[in-house]
Amino acid sequence: MSYQQLIIVGNVGRDPELRYVGSGVAVTDISVAVAKKWTDAQGNKQETTTWYKVTCWRKTAEIVAQYVRKGKQVLVSASQIEVESYQARDGQNRVQIKVTADSVQLLGTRGDGNGDGGVEDGQTDAVYSSKPDNNDADIPF
Repeated sequence: MSYQQLIIVGNVGRDPELRYVGSGVAVTDISVAVAKKWTDAQGNKQETTTWYKVTCWRKTAEIVAQYVRKGKQVLVSASQIEVESYQARDGQNRVQIKVTADSVQLLGTRGDGNGDGGVEDGQTDAVYSSKPDNNDADIPF
């Protein structure tokens, strides 16, 4: 038996894109950036950013499209991970990391300066799951 789990905490790079597939199931894509900063041996500050293309399904897709905005910090839990290599227009070889979210957690509150994608004033850490056995009646609003 094998299993993989990826936890991403980062900032949303663009507003969500909600669409419905032929069967009427909601799908939302977001891009999430995770920045890493460090100082190298010469004392120079370095920074690198890893981008993840995150796909959300069903009720999670609708909620993410409604509440998440560019700049908002999110925590994404995913067990379906795909790495795709491609050649960019500039000729460089690139890698795109695509994940299917099991759940998305909105971090912070509406007034925290991370965009205006909060849930409700004073409410934090709302979790939305794409798993089929999720009972939508448990959603707090």
